[in-house]
Amino acid sequence: MDKKIIMIVGDWYYPKMVYQSLKDEFNIEHIIVDKGESISKLLKRRIKRLGIIHVVGQLLFRVIAVSYINATSKKRYQEILDRNNIKEADFELEKTIEVTSINSEEGRKLLKKLNPDIVVIVTTRILSKKTLESINAKFINIHSGITPYYRGLHGAYWALINKDKENCGVTVHLVDEGIDTGGILYQDTIVDEITPKDNFISYTYLQLSKALPLLKKAINDIKSDSIKIQKPKADIGKELYYQPTFWFYLYKRWLYKIK
Repeated sequence: MDKKIIMIVGDWYYPKMVYQSLKDEFNIEHIIVDKGESISKLLKRRIKRLGIIHVVGQLLFRVIAVSYINATSKKRYQEILDRNNIKEADFELEKTIEVTSINSEEGRKLLKKLNPDIVVIVTTRILSKKTLESINAKFINIHSGITPYYRGLHGAYWALINKDKENCGVTVHLVDEGIDTGGILYQDTIVDEITPKDNFISYTYLQLSKALPLLKKAINDIKSDSIKIQKPKADIGKELYYQPTFWFYLYKRWLYKIK
């Protein structure tokens, strides 16, 4: 009997690229779109953790630096997507279900109703232990970084900042209640793909191009009951990475030429 596959995704373009890359090879029966937290709630939590000055710096980075990078790098982004046959198109409406939070009682009831064997997670909130244990399924995720070294956000950028090219890459892993702490299934690096044209955003596309074949391998491994957990190279790191502040980004760009 074939295993039932669903996706839980955030509401933006990246999950659509993952879905379009999977749908011809796998029958994705449903896509649950988690609408995500409000910006105000997210900012309050971030300020509590990092401090208001740091968060203001992150907001300036998003508004100024990321806007500039996106405006000047569209040709490079498309080049990566075309070379790897990655396309963005909307989910099929009949397969799509929206929820306020997958960690809510509503979200867990939906998971129990769908009763999947494999759940592919793409850029959504951290799933609670209660949600993960609500069904008997394998949850797998693409992480844009090499775990356990680069947990959190933008792992390729931080690896380059740390002059750690060996760990500039991507991980496909099982999902647990921690942040990027689940069992490692596959990893690969992108350092050989990086050109002088690449930057903070295009690293993500390079990572996606490496991750998609690994994600397909992982799904097939689960379908054939042959998954193997890789031993991490080091103990799980305590540090979580976030977006840089505007001033940190400018300084490191000037110092190391890392865009």
